[in-house]
Amino acid sequence: MNKGKDLTEVRSPQRPLVPDNAGPETDEPTFLRGIAIKAKIDKRHRFQNLYRCLNEELMHHAWRHLNKDAASGVDKVTAQVYEADLQGNIQRLVERLKAKRYRAKLVRRVYIPKENGKQRPLGIPTLEDRLVQLACAKLLTAIHEQDFLDCSYGYRAGRSAHDAIAELTKELQFGGHHYVVEADIRGFFDHMAHDWLLKMLERRIDDRAFLGLIRKWLKAGILETDGKVIHPETGTPQGGIVSPVLANLYLHYALDLWFKRRVRRHSQGKVAMTRYADDWVCAFQNEADAQRFYRTLPKRLNKFGLDVAEEKTNCLHFSPTRLGKGNRFSFLGFEFYWDKDRKGLPRVKRRTVPKKLQGACHRIKTWIKANRHLPKAEFVSGLNRRLKGHYNYYGIIGNGHAINRFYRWAMDCTFKWLNRRGGKRNSFTWEVFWRAVKRGLFHPPRIVVGVKRKVYA
Repeated sequence: MNKGKDLTEVRSPQRPLVPDNAGPETDEPTFLRGIAIKAKIDKRHRFQNLYRCLNEELMHHAWRHLNKDAASGVDKVTAQVYEADLQGNIQRLVERLKAKRYRAKLVRRVYIPKENGKQRPLGIPTLEDRLVQLACAKLLTAIHEQDFLDCSYGYRAGRSAHDAIAELTKELQFGGHHYVVEADIRGFFDHMAHDWLLKMLERRIDDRAFLGLIRKWLKAGILETDGKVIHPETGTPQGGIVSPVLANLYLHYALDLWFKRRVRRHSQGKVAMTRYADDWVCAFQNEADAQRFYRTLPKRLNKFGLDVAEEKTNCLHFSPTRLGKGNRFSFLGFEFYWDKDRKGLPRVKRRTVPKKLQGACHRIKTWIKANRHLPKAEFVSGLNRRLKGHYNYYGIIGNGHAINRFYRWAMDCTFKWLNRRGGKRNSFTWEVFWRAVKRGLFHPPRIVVGVKRKVYA
């Protein structure tokens, strides 16, 4: 064989071209991963030219991750209408961004009922505003995710409410803590100070155009249900896509770092904090440390324009020596308390907060009553979706009694209202109905969190 020919003419096949993507998501633009790496390596680096990253590639990436079923904003444009000319719409959007002609539209405000009878305000931006917000949120997340502390769980990829609950349970059970401060902020999303938030952003971002875009959303008018337009001086609409990462950033500087650098350093005993968005619990070994934190917390939050919700902020003695003394607190829909396990040993237990259970029972009853006219298959499918959704969140170890109560209530309501369809009564007996239930017609309660099985599919 001619060796010269081998070296000059025999070539390996060309590597197939692949998109310039990398990271945990197969379609994640490479520059997002590069930003994250730079932010992790250099904690003091201030990023420039972020506004230029709002290109067509990032917009298409954001579109693939945008919730297409969300309600439309003031312009009534739906995802289906926008997608009909997706390439053209995104191209024109990017051109407006480059020419600095992009303007944030009014945010439509709606109210949803809460278990306590009050209403929670939600802001619904237009679809195009949500698209740009999602693109910016991905840039902000790539930067600040490297800075956020392990005690923070809300609105972060790979961290769920169940993770926060499990971590808090572990700390209380094995951390040697005897006192707990539970806290909540009154109207957090409505009271974040814009000046403070922009200063916090400037610690990592040196791009006036990008910060100006964030300022536009903060100052965007809110269209109330009565047609009145409000121009907010503080806060960010709860429901906006960029709001969660901004909220985490705000509390990272206002609370998390302060707890780590000041509270922990000046405490005599062990301390720990678990935070999910604006809901958090702090555990202390010593009563003096807990009381000092409880007294100082309102002053710290007031500095950043925030107030504690006094009715949800308490300092209590929480230890195995207080078994049966009624010392309980709530966190993320669960009530924490000490009780004996089957072996007679003290154990931190969790159960559904009674008000949450009552609210869930009311909602399932209302749905059953309103949808009892549906065909059997459609009714069973709809009810099973709601049962599984409840189990997937509240089905944690030790909470079997509460989810069984919910299931039994749902079955009682189903029997009652199916028996009253069409004005008829007692079209079938409880025994006949329960035989159908036992055959697996409706999904029975199941513990799905904290065991090897995954969530109810």
